[in-house]
Amino acid sequence: MAAPIVGSNAGSSNGGSTNGNTRIVLILAFAVFFLLGGVTNINDLLVGKFKPMFQLSHAQANLVQMAFFIAYAAFSIPAGIVMSRLGYIRTFVLGFVMIAAAALLFIPASAAASFPGFLGCLFFIGAGITVLQVAMNPVITTLGPVETSHSRLTFAQAFNSIGVTLMVYGGAKVLLGDSKPIDAATATAAQMQAYRVEQGASIGHAYMWLAIVMLAIAALFWTFRSALDHAKTEETKVAGTWDLLMTNRRVQLGALCIFTYVGAEVAIGSNMIAYLGEQSVMGLGLEAAGKLVAFYWGGAMIGRFVGGFVLRAFRPGRVLTTYAAAAIGLIAISAFSMGAVSGWALILVGFFNSLMFPTIFSLGTEGLGEQTPQGSGILCTAIVGGALVPFLFGSVADMTGNMRMALIVPVVCYVIIALFGMWAVANPSAQTSSGQTSEITARPNSKSVGIIALALAALVAIYAMVMKTSVSTPLGDVSNIGLLNTQQNAFIVAGFLGVIGTILTVFASAKKP
Repeated sequence: MAAPIVGSNAGSSNGGSTNGNTRIVLILAFAVFFLLGGVTNINDLLVGKFKPMFQLSHAQANLVQMAFFIAYAAFSIPAGIVMSRLGYIRTFVLGFVMIAAAALLFIPASAAASFPGFLGCLFFIGAGITVLQVAMNPVITTLGPVETSHSRLTFAQAFNSIGVTLMVYGGAKVLLGDSKPIDAATATAAQMQAYRVEQGASIGHAYMWLAIVMLAIAALFWTFRSALDHAKTEETKVAGTWDLLMTNRRVQLGALCIFTYVGAEVAIGSNMIAYLGEQSVMGLGLEAAGKLVAFYWGGAMIGRFVGGFVLRAFRPGRVLTTYAAAAIGLIAISAFSMGAVSGWALILVGFFNSLMFPTIFSLGTEGLGEQTPQGSGILCTAIVGGALVPFLFGSVADMTGNMRMALIVPVVCYVIIALFGMWAVANPSAQTSSGQTSEITARPNSKSVGIIALALAALVAIYAMVMKTSVSTPLGDVSNIGLLNTQQNAFIVAGFLGVIGTILTVFASAKKP
């Protein structure tokens, strides 16, 4: 998952400093956003790397994400308390040093070829990134005029997405380019250990350079450690958080959807290398599949660039429901098709993930007033879904012996998100009800067209499921490529009709305020 960037009310009391030091710090902060996304999402490649390296099951391989994302739940509140005492810049330095120290631990873990050792390193990397994320939004907001704070956050998000795409693509070459198969059934214990040490060498080298970069950035920030001494840090508010979670339905549903969104996005990204390697999908090797993972995150980058226009035209709740429905449709196409169509359909889900985090976050904290900091804390903690949902995905894949069956896990997640979007439209906050801007409405007959499209999609899907795809021969029934292609095309048409029908049905109900 790209490092989440949420709004902050923090700002300098004087409307932002514009001296030379703070401008340099701002440039460095943008560089941090670039690196942070890549460091977070390189885990997708490690899942693909460790699976053959340690002969792991799908669930065991997804422990990589569990080790990393569990740090969000463990360190979010402590990091906020530390920031209130150290200030923004010194907290940044602490985060960089924590990541550097954890990255250096990859060297002995690689030399020992220890999977538990790698997991421990990833946990502490996650802890350092959590510390950085607690401070990064207020820093971006503080470094400049309050009036342009949102544009700076948007610019930083763009840097984050670009960093994810480029670093995952390059990381596929560095981490997966040296991958070689080994027959674990015939290899001796000594041969297996030597193989793992050889494969782990590239990991140790990559994280050694990460440590050097992090220490260099920490030194640069330390040079300007007094640049924001004039800015007052926000105090972490814990009191009332539990009561808010227990009594506010909007916060409850928002937290559930952040949990499911992060979980679904990470589950797909983490298991995509294995999925694209399936012979029924694209049959790719580790490096080639890893490079396509970059396109998955690149879709999210493109979606963020165009998302601002979409959110200006339609209510966030309707956008959320439509994007979730589109993700479900693409997953269905991927699950019921074969070859490149199956692979690219799943890759395109990344585009529709693009607006989910900020939209869910804004809807989940809408109208909270003075309780917004507590609500934000609850939703940020729900990012721990990235630890649990991928593991569930892997467990389903292991139990069924079929990765396509495991796609039901993100489908359930997106269904929950789609329902939340509908709920948000039907239950606007008092603030939204009084201040909602105009919205584009659909044509009067669009809903009827949408329902017809959904009905046709169901009929075509049923036809595809019951059609015979084999022919009789003297040796028995044999699958026919032509019939399989026909079935695949039928599922594609059904998925396309389903997505179009859902979009028309959802937006046809739009009403002017």
